[in-house]
Amino acid sequence: MSPGFKRRIIFLDLMRALAVLMMVQGHTVDTFLADEFRTFNSIPYNIWLTLRGFTAPIFMFTSGVTFTYLLRLNKQLFFENPRVWKGFRRFFILVTVGYLLRFPTPRMFDFTFVTHSQWLTFFTVDALHLIGFGILFILILAYISERIHVSDYTVFAVGLMFFLFAYPIADRIDWTNYMPIPFAAYMYQGTGSFFPLFPWVSYVIAGGILGCYLAHNPDVHRSIKFTYRLFGFGGLIILFSFIINLIDQYILGQGQDFFTDGFSLVLTRIGIVIILNGLMSFLSLRLNKIPEIIKSLGTNTLLIYAVHVVILYGSAWIPGFGMFYPRTLNILESVLAAIALIILMTGLAWLVEFVKSYRKSKFAPVQI
Repeated sequence: MSPGFKRRIIFLDLMRALAVLMMVQGHTVDTFLADEFRTFNSIPYNIWLTLRGFTAPIFMFTSGVTFTYLLRLNKQLFFENPRVWKGFRRFFILVTVGYLLRFPTPRMFDFTFVTHSQWLTFFTVDALHLIGFGILFILILAYISERIHVSDYTVFAVGLMFFLFAYPIADRIDWTNYMPIPFAAYMYQGTGSFFPLFPWVSYVIAGGILGCYLAHNPDVHRSIKFTYRLFGFGGLIILFSFIINLIDQYILGQGQDFFTDGFSLVLTRIGIVIILNGLMSFLSLRLNKIPEIIKSLGTNTLLIYAVHVVILYGSAWIPGFGMFYPRTLNILESVLAAIALIILMTGLAWLVEFVKSYRKSKFAPVQI
């Protein structure tokens, strides 16, 4: 297979589109839904809240799968692989955009009136920062694998276990005592970060393991056996997390405090996300192609993320709708707002791909 050739995997397109749509609707409903409807006595709210808990894991896992698949599909040496340099560039862009979306002042170089709370908001580690560093860690693990001549699966699994096992410990350390807030924000939630490295990078690296498998077995996703393997492996991970829970509660006596809120929960989510990939793989077996709009959604995730965040939350330069209607809408109005934003973001993705296609056809060389 030539270095530049890549096989499109339909179920990954489906997963990326699902992740984007879940992200947009989750942020929208959370922004507008009034507090009176946020009750655990409401079955619809409980279902929505549970599903929303899987949005970030799906988004991060799928990012890890896609990037690692393309990285390992190219068989060149690490520093000769163009995907490596694209990965470093992607890391820089994601982290930079992440900080720009939370920039604390409309004056680019005037921080005179920025408050301490605004600085904390600026240094908050969000999904873009996390995925950027997840890609960076995948590159580091891939390089280590090449240098020490150990399989990707082993090195990636060690990296995954490190972030999993270190999470309960890292989460109990006040990192601001040992490093500046901009760095401490990546270590735990104590400064307000939504997605610190521990344990959230685990989802990206776990996706990286599946990406390696797909790259090393290019046609495996076309087989029903692959779907069964995903179901089985995801189920085993969930079973293992339940065993950890039992050990935690009845042997260690930690109850809901140590593994249950950390290690076990992350494992359970990884297992469920793998099973969801199996379901998408099963659905894609009968599909030779999917609508271009689904591909467009997955291809333009960064643009959709940035635009919908600005629309909802605003930025230092533009106010967002969430500033005018924060948690003031009822269930129907919140759902309609989510549908409207999904349609808008879908239209944006279609427009971007249309412009790309038009420019490509317009400037294509004339065949004589």
